[in-house]
Amino acid sequence: MFRTGILVMSDKGSRGEREDLSGKKIAEMLGPEYSIDYYEIIPDEKELIADKLCHACDSMALDLILTSGGTGFSSRDVTPDATLTVIEKIVPGIPEAMRYYGLQKTAKAMLSRGVAGIRGKTLIINMPGSVKGVRESLEAILPALAHGLETMIGSTGECGRE
Repeated sequence: MFRTGILVMSDKGSRGEREDLSGKKIAEMLGPEYSIDYYEIIPDEKELIADKLCHACDSMALDLILTSGGTGFSSRDVTPDATLTVIEKIVPGIPEAMRYYGLQKTAKAMLSRGVAGIRGKTLIINMPGSVKGVRESLEAILPALAHGLETMIGSTGECGRE
C-alpha cells in the first residue's frame, strides 16, 4: 500500500467559501493500493506550499503526494514554483504524459505548468485544480504510477525480468 497525501491549493477552498471537488476526485480515483494518509486544503502561498510538501515528505514519509490547483498562469498560481524548490529529482515524463493526454481533449491542456519530482522517497505530482483536469491527469498516469513508486521505494525487481 502506498501512503498518499492530497494537497489542494485553493484560496477560496481554504477559507470554506468553495467546496473542494478536485481533491475528492483524486481520492475517488485512486485504487485500493493507495491509502490517503494526508489531505489538506491550503491557500496559494508559495512558502506555505513548500513547507507542507516538506513536512509530508520528511516528517510523514509519504510515498506519494498529489497536488491540485495552482498550475496555471495567474499570479496566484505558484504550486509548480514551490514544488521545484523542494524536489531533488525532476520527473518530466509524468507532466508530459498528463499534458499529452489532455491535449487529445482540449488545446488548453498545454497551459498547465505542473511539474513532478522526487524528494527523498516521496514522489510529488502537480495537477490542475479542476475536476476534469484531475480526472484526465490520473487517467494518463495511473497505469504506470504504481510501478514508478515501487521502483523509487525499492520494492520491485529489475525491469524486464517479469
